[in-house]
Amino acid sequence: MLHSPLFSVRSFSLRTPLLTALLVAAASGAVAQGPSAALAAGLPSAAAPVASDPVVMQAMSTELDRAMSMLGSETPVAGSKSAVAQPKPYFVSYSVADAESVSISAEYGAIMNSAATHARTADVQVRLGSPELDNTHGDHRTSALTTMPLPLTDDRAALERTLWYATNRGYGKALDALEKVKTEQQVRAKEEDASADFSKQKPQSEVLPSLPKLNVDKAAWEARLREISGVFKAYPHIFYDTVAMQTSNETDYYVSSEGAHVAAPNQVARLIIVGRTRAEDGMDLFRIETFEADKAGNLPAQSEVMAKTVALAKNLDELREAPITEPYNGPAILSGRAAAVFFHEVLGHRLEGQRQRGDEEGQTFTKLLNKPILPDFLSVADDPTLKEINGQPLSGHYVFDDEGQPAQRVQLVDKGVLKTFLMSRLPVASFAESNGHGRAETGKMPTGRQGNLVVSSTNTVSDAALREMLKAEAKKQGKAYGLYFEDISSGFAVTTRRSPQAFQVIPLVVYRVYVDGRPDELVRGVSIVGTPQAALMSIMATGDRQDVFNGECGAESGTIPVSAVAPAMLIRDIETQKQAQGTARPPIVEPPPVDALGTKKGGE
Repeated sequence: MLHSPLFSVRSFSLRTPLLTALLVAAASGAVAQGPSAALAAGLPSAAAPVASDPVVMQAMSTELDRAMSMLGSETPVAGSKSAVAQPKPYFVSYSVADAESVSISAEYGAIMNSAATHARTADVQVRLGSPELDNTHGDHRTSALTTMPLPLTDDRAALERTLWYATNRGYGKALDALEKVKTEQQVRAKEEDASADFSKQKPQSEVLPSLPKLNVDKAAWEARLREISGVFKAYPHIFYDTVAMQTSNETDYYVSSEGAHVAAPNQVARLIIVGRTRAEDGMDLFRIETFEADKAGNLPAQSEVMAKTVALAKNLDELREAPITEPYNGPAILSGRAAAVFFHEVLGHRLEGQRQRGDEEGQTFTKLLNKPILPDFLSVADDPTLKEINGQPLSGHYVFDDEGQPAQRVQLVDKGVLKTFLMSRLPVASFAESNGHGRAETGKMPTGRQGNLVVSSTNTVSDAALREMLKAEAKKQGKAYGLYFEDISSGFAVTTRRSPQAFQVIPLVVYRVYVDGRPDELVRGVSIVGTPQAALMSIMATGDRQDVFNGECGAESGTIPVSAVAPAMLIRDIETQKQAQGTARPPIVEPPPVDALGTKKGGE
């Protein structure tokens, strides 16, 4: 889902990417006791790592090989009187995220934060049992994972020691979980989907060239952010603003006992502008503008950013005075950005593989394979191999997923007909293998997730024609107006069977488009709601160009970068409800005079 986070446990949200610090909690607790302590006395592996690998990857390879040879042995542990047989892991993997970043933020023309960080974090995955049934079964999926920070220097001995400690703890967790899984299997009813717990995949081996060190002119960017955030000084009703730039270089290393050996670098830069105000009736209103590039030097020119910042501030002032719209059920146009979020929430999450199995999942589309779920002029693919589309960079691009599998283009829906799901290495009925969509935030177990969700159409018209179609449909339904959703902030979807299979999308800029030709009217306080199958089948036509929404998606495997691409869409029946209004009044005291902040009134 696209964030701002809007819902509680087991919902998912897609949001515009807000800058977050890379926080890694230090692992606590004593080393697990028992046969797993044999790791401490293990001898170096006879299989040496590749000499040309980065030091961190050499340490990963060496310690992985030692773990596989020593874990599960019957060698007595120091202090014990007898050997206790324990299962050997059938799979172990090490995944390390090595990231350096620069983050700068400003408010009202002043720098609030300017910092450079470097972090290394290891995810160690240990699986016991067999691919058919292991310690991750059912609710125990996270039992395979242990996460720890790694030393930042290329001290191989220190790196190996930390990986040893994490593996030792992980093995102990996996032992406990496997016993619980076996016990539960003896007492529970037959599962709807008896698929295995782990798929068999061809191990990948590719070490991509490393990235150059991050080189950011912090002084120049601080000056830019001061100027951008200074725009808000001239708008007294905007009581909060932030302008943030973050750029990062991250290399993800992955090795596994199957023979996977992957290093994939990635770099990204984002510029985010946020403004917030409050109407007299207590409704909070905000706008967000985002820019993305592969590095800070390729972000848009200052003149373009300044123009969009002024437009954002003016629109917030207009929204304060706009009327609250009433609940509505009728025709509407979603702009390309709004349609992109709509498809991410309404369709994308329900086509993730793990949603098709488990006692809790609603399985909206599980039984609809090779059946129509969209009008026949629409097709949907998820293609993380795309770096950009129509010249716009895509956040959801990656080369290898977080299980070491190569990214793949997946045709989810072809001419309205559902063809497949987004698969990690967690099998589901009829789909036993990954298609390169096992994704996770560091510290989370990978699941099937979206990358770049792309909607295409063969029933396209110009924006002007789409607008006339909206008016005609509104008139046909006896409505005085249709709605046009211009900008969107976020949304969420609920996929569990204990809750209604519903979605909600939160627009920021909404207009009434009147049938009688009156000028469009800006309104506020509305959110789009509904159920997926009804909403998707009521799409009538689309615009003739695709727009991009870059954001971050939060779900059970953490927050990951994603993109959604779609044309504008005319929907026959869209339902809206009022947003929560809030009870707090606008600031009681006027802000300090603009002149006191060092800027002439009116921004002159």
